[in-house]
Amino acid sequence: MPFFPHPKRQVCKRLAAAATLFLCSFFAGNVLAHTVSSFRKTESVTAAASCENWGLSFQQEGKPPVANATSDYLKQFQAHYIADTSESVLYLTFDAGYENGNTEAILDALKKHHAPAAFFLVGNFLETSPDLVKRMVAEGHTVGNHTWHHPDMSKIANQSSFSEELSRLEQKYQKITGQAMKKYYRPPQGKYSESNLKMAKEMGYHTFFWSLAYVDWYENKQPTHEEAFKKLLGRIHPGAIVLLHSTSKTNREILDELLTKWEEMGYRFGSLDEIADNA
Repeated sequence: MPFFPHPKRQVCKRLAAAATLFLCSFFAGNVLAHTVSSFRKTESVTAAASCENWGLSFQQEGKPPVANATSDYLKQFQAHYIADTSESVLYLTFDAGYENGNTEAILDALKKHHAPAAFFLVGNFLETSPDLVKRMVAEGHTVGNHTWHHPDMSKIANQSSFSEELSRLEQKYQKITGQAMKKYYRPPQGKYSESNLKMAKEMGYHTFFWSLAYVDWYENKQPTHEEAFKKLLGRIHPGAIVLLHSTSKTNREILDELLTKWEEMGYRFGSLDEIADNA
């Protein structure tokens, strides 16, 4: 004769099955939640360790730009991108990865205007143009550290490799000039990470970004004089750290007139020492 389960037994089995399904769902939910939480934590750590590209947003003519890091944040790492904005002073800096015949005229214009500048140089420049390096020093300019090879420093995660890029340039500079290099550093391409800023500070360096620059580094696609003046006159602001490239033919041709126009606007030219000494 057929077997018919007792009604009470059927109820118990159904309750047991439901309880099992609930427990499985509960634990699966916990595992999923833990996995999502772990992913978010990992994502957060990755974002915190990621590199930054230095960037500026110019929102009003004659006013300082908004940067992707504040002066207060940078201060903890002896890093700077702008100086005191209450004074009509600007700080001239030039990046030089190599020499292509423009630096002599740039130095002539600076000398004419008694304008101190900082030249952030790489290893190639020191090896090929030691006489220009000596002239920079003799005429009162600062030579800063732009690393030996000009790599993406934000990809360097350990202190020894980071230090090697800066120390090698220091040694070459001292061999050429007989002087110790000032501890002023500019990250190549403006690429950096917080750990880079910490490593530079541990080496005693001040890191200098900028608050005014324009696209002047393409040797075969130089801006016109009009384009250069529009950017460099319209966006100048008190306390500006100006980045120009000494490889630029346009910069060579306009610099004397540009410095004159800035002077007519009431600006004086300061040294990065003013910023570092007051940090």
